[in-house]
Amino acid sequence: MFMDTISKIQLLGSEMQYEAAEDHPNTAPLDSHVANQYSSNLDNLKKRFPVTNAALPNGKTIRLLKTMQSSVCERDCNYCCFRSGRDTRRASLSSDELAEGIVTLSKAGIAEGVFLSSGLAGGGVRTQDRIIATAEILRLKLNYQGYVHLKIMPGAEKDQILRAMQLADRVSVNLEAPNPERLAKLAPHKVFMEELLQPLRWIEELRNSQSPLRSWKKRWPSSCTQFVVGCAGETDLELLSTTAFLRSNFKIARAYYSGFSPVSNTPFENLPAINSWRQHRLYQAFFLMRDYKFDLEEIHFSEQGNLSLEIDPKLAWADQNLVNQPIELNTAGFDELIKIPGVGPKTARVIIHKRRIHQLRDITQIKQLGISINRARKYILLDGQRPPYQIKLFSRNV
Repeated sequence: MFMDTISKIQLLGSEMQYEAAEDHPNTAPLDSHVANQYSSNLDNLKKRFPVTNAALPNGKTIRLLKTMQSSVCERDCNYCCFRSGRDTRRASLSSDELAEGIVTLSKAGIAEGVFLSSGLAGGGVRTQDRIIATAEILRLKLNYQGYVHLKIMPGAEKDQILRAMQLADRVSVNLEAPNPERLAKLAPHKVFMEELLQPLRWIEELRNSQSPLRSWKKRWPSSCTQFVVGCAGETDLELLSTTAFLRSNFKIARAYYSGFSPVSNTPFENLPAINSWRQHRLYQAFFLMRDYKFDLEEIHFSEQGNLSLEIDPKLAWADQNLVNQPIELNTAGFDELIKIPGVGPKTARVIIHKRRIHQLRDITQIKQLGISINRARKYILLDGQRPPYQIKLFSRNV
């Protein structure tokens, strides 16, 4: 019974390529404790689990298991390997089975948290009930203390969202597309406003109207969303405009941009995979808005509405705004400092602290502060003097 559950968890997590969750891809083998305990099926035990190195909102990194309640799905999204009617292996787990499997893997040191999603089977309300039941068993019956990220299903009810928020460290709603027109190309039977945007609105309303004291950790979970990028004709400007709207109105902590990769036996199987640099640039632009106090209007887009693949958006902004008006490190405020390429929030605070002790006049001092001088020198002044720099003819800046 245990090995059947573990095999299903492996299968359910193996193709979650569009379910981004705090992650950098990684896999983890079963450890010797599990192998010794269940040595009757070594072939299964040698398989790897869908575990990612997850960066949590508090900066901590954990090993996060990504899996699903069920890969059975009644929707026919044009890009998805689990779409209705596609010939593929399916699996489902009861809430008891899945919760027990998660705890067993946690005790074995395989994962320290779980990201739980599901195919849509029997409607959004019924599917959400199964996800909530798994979380309740984990928290209330098995006293699971690990990190829990729960997916909110299309069409989930407000009371279900409240219950999910009481049990989770993070909840998420996959918008998939930046607007209804693009969603119609990706997922013809999903409804953008009522099924997807409304749950994000409810999450923020509940945070503002309900006490978090009944929640698992006496505070409300963060929320996030995900987009599929590169197969519906959407532009980077559309994606980041919607992201900025969600951050301003619904206080999402993160947006994920899942680059499209074609799946056989789907309507999009002959479309090209996304250029990985596009996905990278979208994340850079997102962090500029979230962590570096950039407005959407400060980010440079081409006439077609896309970011440059050749230069990161912070450098593009600095080339337009700072080359002729460099920033003096000895007097600039925090908000100015973090807009300098090579300077982040941490190094900006170090600069402010160090210059209280002595003036910053030498390039060696800057290097000692952890600043990437090759990126910064063109845009800064040190005690009124610009450090020498050479113009590079071409570079794909990361």
